[in-house]
Amino acid sequence: MESPTSTDDALGLAADRALLSRASTAERVADILRTRIAEGFFLPGVRLSEHDIGNALGVSRNTLREAFRLLTHERLLSHELNRGVFVRVLTVRDVVDLYRVRKLVECAALRSITGPPAGLPRVAKAVADGDLAERRQRWQELGTANIHFHQAIAALGESARVDELLQGIFAELRLVFHVMADPRRFHERYLVRNHEILDQLVAGDYAEAERLLAVYLDDAERQLVEAYSAQAGG
Repeated sequence: MESPTSTDDALGLAADRALLSRASTAERVADILRTRIAEGFFLPGVRLSEHDIGNALGVSRNTLREAFRLLTHERLLSHELNRGVFVRVLTVRDVVDLYRVRKLVECAALRSITGPPAGLPRVAKAVADGDLAERRQRWQELGTANIHFHQAIAALGESARVDELLQGIFAELRLVFHVMADPRRFHERYLVRNHEILDQLVAGDYAEAERLLAVYLDDAERQLVEAYSAQAGG
């Protein structure tokens, strides 16, 4: 039987080439915007200008809108009819769910370690970056270093899929951090605890490192939920 497709387009996909190119560009744009959110440059509730961002990145409106759709799917942005695209404002329920995922993934990563982890220098670098940010009194950078610390902890599980999953989780986490009125007071106390976890990893006591991390995440969740509740009550 004669194939209904031509030899030049045996799979019927030639018409999708332009879409593929645009999609990959949109994914790169989404990566850039996700990183900016994770680094604290876009605040919750801020409207994102298609004109300004498109010009800054040199991409078309269609490509930018596709990137916005990707990030909306990741719960980082929200689209409001006739108003535009905004950085999402998270809720207490979001905070609880984020920490549920983090406890499952990060603690499991430490539990899976059976010998000196190859990723330990990355953990140590994140702690050192936090120390540097603290000395320079750059509290936004300290928050970024803290996120990098937890990304490095999760990466000790050596799963590319987990690493990819947590990119969005940690970007959402940065949106949560903005609720804290005093970022210095919030982040400095956890820098000390990052050191404690690193010390246990270096010593090879992975069970104690996991125990410290579990308590740490419980405390951070409680503190953030209290801050959200106080804000809602105000």
